[in-house]
Amino acid sequence: RAGTVVRAVGDLTAYFTALGLATAAGLNAWLPLLATGLLARYTDVIDLSGSWTSLEDTWVLVALAVVAVADFVGDKIPAVDHALHAAGTVIAPVTGVIAALSSSSALDVSPGVMTAIGLVAAETSHGTRMAIRPFSTLTTGGVGNPVLSLIEDVVSAGLSLVAILLPVLALLLVVALFVVAWRMIRRLRLRRAERPATGAAPP
Repeated sequence: RAGTVVRAVGDLTAYFTALGLATAAGLNAWLPLLATGLLARYTDVIDLSGSWTSLEDTWVLVALAVVAVADFVGDKIPAVDHALHAAGTVIAPVTGVIAALSSSSALDVSPGVMTAIGLVAAETSHGTRMAIRPFSTLTTGGVGNPVLSLIEDVVSAGLSLVAILLPVLALLLVVALFVVAWRMIRRLRLRRAERPATGAAPP
């Protein structure tokens, strides 16, 4: 009975891991996969099984690292960042699902639920990212975009590690991130709506 309880808890936390990795994929599509592959290869904290073990292969890790670096650099360049964000609308959910499924491949969890978590979390995270970026462009003339991009990368990397090492904390962080982002977007929209009225000439 104790073993059953332990497995049930492990399966439940696997969903938290999936949520964290998928959310991280919405901020940077490649870091969660890279983190999963590296931790699976060099540590015992995650166990990949079946075809997912290919994430541990040297050539796969090198390819992910190259793409991650290219994305990291490209997202700091004006115009290129917008193109990457547009592509990320499709790429982020896909990598989010892959990261979610691979991280739980050795557990008795529902692939359908994992896929749904990956799609929704990654798309929501990426959509939130795209919603905030225009406000940065308008208020800073694009100068603040690289800084915002760097913050996204750091959060994505950190959340990927936490999702694998401390799934429950990852759940709390995801909730906190979405709450903060929602409040930020709401505040920025209110400021934008009030700006014309504030700047209007008196009658």
